[in-house]
Amino acid sequence: MHVKGAVFQPELIELMKAVLDDAARTLPEAKRTSAMKAELASHILACAAKGERDPIVLKMNALLAVVECSHYSHDISPERQAV
Repeated sequence: MHVKGAVFQPELIELMKAVLDDAARTLPEAKRTSAMKAELASHILACAAKGERDPIVLKMNALLAVVECSHYSHDISPERQAV
């Protein structure tokens, strides 16, 4: 997921950072790696580049993309899956 040519305003960058931090906190602690955070960030950036600004939607899209394309979705509790 590569975002080319996107320009983000400082307020949106702050929003995306907060969304990334919040999304990462919902993962099991052992999965909060740099690589996982980079993957989450990539999905947040891509979604924001398409015009999404709702932090809940940004977070959900990133988490769903990571869970759907990973082999650890069974590690996430049902409560966290329903975020």
